[in-house]
Amino acid sequence: MTTLGIALALACAAMANLGMLCKHRGACESPEIRMRRPLRSAAALFRSRWWTLGFAVAAVAWVLHVAAMAVAPLSLVQAVIAGGLVLLAYPATRYFGHRLCRREWCGLGLAAAGLAFLAVTVPHAHESEGYSIATMIAFESVTIGAGFALFASGALRRGTISHGVVLGLSSGLLIGVSNVAIKALTEGMDAGVASLLSPWTVVAVIGGLGAFFALARGMQLGEAIPVIATASVAANCAAILGGVVVFGDPIGSGVVEGLARGLAFAAVIAAAALVRMPRAEPAHT
Repeated sequence: MTTLGIALALACAAMANLGMLCKHRGACESPEIRMRRPLRSAAALFRSRWWTLGFAVAAVAWVLHVAAMAVAPLSLVQAVIAGGLVLLAYPATRYFGHRLCRREWCGLGLAAAGLAFLAVTVPHAHESEGYSIATMIAFESVTIGAGFALFASGALRRGTISHGVVLGLSSGLLIGVSNVAIKALTEGMDAGVASLLSPWTVVAVIGGLGAFFALARGMQLGEAIPVIATASVAANCAAILGGVVVFGDPIGSGVVEGLARGLAFAAVIAAAALVRMPRAEPAHT
């Protein structure tokens, strides 16, 4: 089942990256997102064919994601998806006209390598033994609080490119909140549809809605690659951490392996910093 989960996660990564690029084009074509009029702003986004196409592709990726989480450990699924971040480069440059500088290529490669290492070094998968409600509440509260604080910081001030990256980070954290909540829901699927009558469904919806608006506004302000990469890295790191803290996913069978995986996380953080740094402006003569 773990192999199936990895295959589903890779397919999810490819679809999610394509959907992000389509949504970026659609967001840039749409009127400015105004949080005082969320319904009107959302309707304006869906009037863009590119945003609607991207949303449809992302919906397919979400189904693949949920399926992967249902059959494999959360941290493993997220590490594989994040390792697929490097798949963003080809469609971005080949079909969407984006240009990546050497630093951005290095950042994407470093992120993919670090998170792929996390995936291949996960100890033998084990069936989840449940989770602590208190731990779940604490993790989700901290993460959703940080996500919405960044949302406010990026959305309520005068928009700049750097605020676009901040909103991408906000979106990623809120996606991570939703992913952890969805994983908790899959833990109770034996109860059938009744398992959806849970506070985690509400948390997943709140996180998803916040991520929707944060990502859309961030894409309007920032360049595609930094915003998408920041959102992806934040979402996957949050969900990987949630898998370890909440669901007890293993982090290593010894000190050396644990240290190596810690270095891989550090590589991912460094990669995110590389990708989100502003490009140097050409000198004027």
